[in-house]
Amino acid sequence: MPIINLNGPKLSTAKKKELVKRFTEVASEVIELPEEAIIVEINEMPPENVGVGGELLSEKEDK
Repeated sequence: MPIINLNGPKLSTAKKKELVKRFTEVASEVIELPEEAIIVEINEMPPENVGVGGELLSEKEDK
């Protein structure tokens, strides 16, 4: 079973639902497996847990 893992910002339930649906559809077509075989995992990461260019993302947003 393929697993699609997305690490990103907090999302609304509606956006998560859309991402899961679309990732599943595309992966199913490309990999040629049934949609039931595709797993999508969404990991929400607060900006204080992400570093970009040596700085916390939360600090970059404050600038």
